[in-house]
Amino acid sequence: MNISYKWLKEYVDFDLTAQQVADALTSTGLEVDALEEVQSIKGGLKGLYVGKVLTCEAHPNSDHLHVTTVDLGKGEPSQIVCGAPNVAAGQKVIVADLGCVLYDGDNEFVIKKSKLRGVESNGMICAEDEIGIGHDHSGIIVLPEDAVVGTPAAEYYHLESDWLIEVDITANRADGLSHWGVARDLYAWLKSNGYETSLHRPDCSKFKVENHDLPIEVVIENQEACKRYACVSVTDCEVKESPEWLKNKLTTVGLRPINNIVDITNYVMMAYGQPLHTFDADMVKGHKIVVKTMPEGTPFQTLDGEEHKLSDRDLAICNAEEPMCIAGVFGGKGSGTYETTKNVVLESAYFHPTWIRKSARRHGLSTDASFRFERGVDPNGTIYALQQAAILCQELAGGKVSMEVCDVYPEPMKNAVVELNYEYVNNLIGKVIPVETIKSICDSLEMKVFNETAEALTLEIPAYRVDVQRPCDVVEDILRIYGYNNVEIPTQLKGSLVIKGDEDRKHKLANLVSEQLVGEGFNEILNNSLTKGAYYEGHNAYPAENCVKIMNPLSTDLNVMRQTLLFGGLESIQYNVNRKRGNLRFFEFGNVYTFTPEKENADDPMQAYKEQYHCSLLVTGKRVEGSWAHQNEDSSIYELRAYVINIIRRIGVPSNQLVFKKSENDIFSTGMTVENRGGKKLYEIGIISKKLQKQFGLDNPVYYAELNWTALMKLAKKNVVLYTEVPKFPAVSRDLALLVDNSVEFAQIEQIARQTEKKLLKKVELFDVYEGDKLPAGKKSYAVNFVLQDEEKTMGDKQIDAIMQKLITNLKKQLNAELR
Repeated sequence: MNISYKWLKEYVDFDLTAQQVADALTSTGLEVDALEEVQSIKGGLKGLYVGKVLTCEAHPNSDHLHVTTVDLGKGEPSQIVCGAPNVAAGQKVIVADLGCVLYDGDNEFVIKKSKLRGVESNGMICAEDEIGIGHDHSGIIVLPEDAVVGTPAAEYYHLESDWLIEVDITANRADGLSHWGVARDLYAWLKSNGYETSLHRPDCSKFKVENHDLPIEVVIENQEACKRYACVSVTDCEVKESPEWLKNKLTTVGLRPINNIVDITNYVMMAYGQPLHTFDADMVKGHKIVVKTMPEGTPFQTLDGEEHKLSDRDLAICNAEEPMCIAGVFGGKGSGTYETTKNVVLESAYFHPTWIRKSARRHGLSTDASFRFERGVDPNGTIYALQQAAILCQELAGGKVSMEVCDVYPEPMKNAVVELNYEYVNNLIGKVIPVETIKSICDSLEMKVFNETAEALTLEIPAYRVDVQRPCDVVEDILRIYGYNNVEIPTQLKGSLVIKGDEDRKHKLANLVSEQLVGEGFNEILNNSLTKGAYYEGHNAYPAENCVKIMNPLSTDLNVMRQTLLFGGLESIQYNVNRKRGNLRFFEFGNVYTFTPEKENADDPMQAYKEQYHCSLLVTGKRVEGSWAHQNEDSSIYELRAYVINIIRRIGVPSNQLVFKKSENDIFSTGMTVENRGGKKLYEIGIISKKLQKQFGLDNPVYYAELNWTALMKLAKKNVVLYTEVPKFPAVSRDLALLVDNSVEFAQIEQIARQTEKKLLKKVELFDVYEGDKLPAGKKSYAVNFVLQDEEKTMGDKQIDAIMQKLITNLKKQLNAELR
């Protein structure tokens, strides 16, 4: 929000510098982001002086130039060549001295010593448009005789600079979106800090109804979306350029002057925070305004010529036949104010913030008006703003108010009432603040004391403070005016001892694994939890109906919460590959979100939603490239598998608790799912499908793993690390070549082996798979290594053979396996 320092002084009395005002506003919670000096004329007329033309002679080599000598009050006169037809000896003029910078739009040029047609010139006698005080270029400026030679032009024209105070308004402080709103806070601060001050603004005594020639009827059909609607008609207006004072105010705060009628509405909005709209009265068919919604798909063209389809949830301002405006957002083509407009209807209203916000997002429109309406304007300020605008229309456009103010307010909004206990204030702030100080601050913030006891105040909060609804809100207001810096830092620090819990352990292990991955050449990425809903369309593993949808998305690219870390990771790979960085190892920790429609429960709405912490790894490109010690080598799924196994080992998940299965996830062209003994998915690993590769424009294979960190932590929690000696007795290794059906997975063989021998079987590993025409149809060969070990004695051949025979028997029985 841009605030003019000089404009602010029209509402509150102070003698602070602009920097002091900025510091005061920041201390009250209206943080000032920037403070910039603004000159009403670019350059501030620096280097320009009043001069007197002493002599003026024709140029010897030109039929239109003149050679003059000009007294600038600096001693020796300056010789200046001038081309203006009206230059003459004895004139008082404005002169640009050597070194002066003049501006032509965004271009600038410096006045230097030069020669014009062979004659030296040491300055420039200026016309109005050349120094920015007017538009006349027919001749040089001729000043009155009483102008004093040597006077700086800025001093002669009484040029004063202004200061632009850029305030960062937080979403809850809608009351600060105007000069009057900022003035209220500054007034409270000044009063609290002992300054003599007063708060004031123009009254509406000049508002007078001159005739009743143009009455307008107002009907509010949708009273949920429009709480209050007021209008007044003004006839016989002359639409023309605004006066300089009005144009200067608007340009200072960053608004472009258009014409006097439109500028008046913008001025009132920036002054008092109430957005207004002006209709050409001839466009208000039937002299009737209806506030209602239109049928879904109703075509509508805005002032900028863009075509829109109205939703049945868009509030429209209509005449007797058609919509004229999307309420609080944008006007319609043909309904605005043009040079031919003579009669206007001024609108001032209070619209429900949610309706305006949704309409603005729906149509991709953001205006100064919607910015204020969607945060909440003052419902009690509509009539004041309307009357001020009508007064200005009378003064600046010669208009006549031609109806009584039509104010439709079906159900007046009630001010919030807050019970404020003094002890609660002191406990929350951490300091005892005198009761009189509390009352004084509340009074300066226009909070009326409804009732008072020795222990508490009952306060009526003004309607424009939409963010103050609870006692803690009032305490925050008191503290920001009292001053956070005035609350002393205590000499004692109180705290409570806490025991590390599961969350602490989860984050500790995540940090350890992060360091491990960085040491292995990975880079950590961090993507938005909001993602594109289109990513999930047509996926079996992550169906679109399981997405947690955003009610008011900023765009279709951020309309759902992510179900997986995959798509954000692929976006990161795409971004880097497009910048010629193809050898990538990424990891990410983050939450994923799912919605299960079958679990929806009106009594427990959160039952259908789940949030889990996941870890993802992505590998693509070359594993080794450009090394003198190693030939180039592509990354592979086995490389990624090794990284994942290292993580599982690092967090202490026992390998005998893992069950390996073929992944059915359609994000993979081939993949593996790892579960615990209870069937809970712990992680998935695989090669990203060609379809997804193509979707993200990636040529090289992408290897991906996603770990359910929440589930892994529960499993790791059960693992107790104990000290054991290195076994004294040797382990025994046996290999089996098993002929099995193509449908048999290694996980099944491992499961049967561990069920057969639970104590002595230490390891089961697959080291070869063979499929070919030398095997029977529908068969494949697994080469499996089994490691047996008795930690108390050396195993004998008979014991080993008995275990292996039992294992072979169970494999034949359950999987129809044969030894090759």
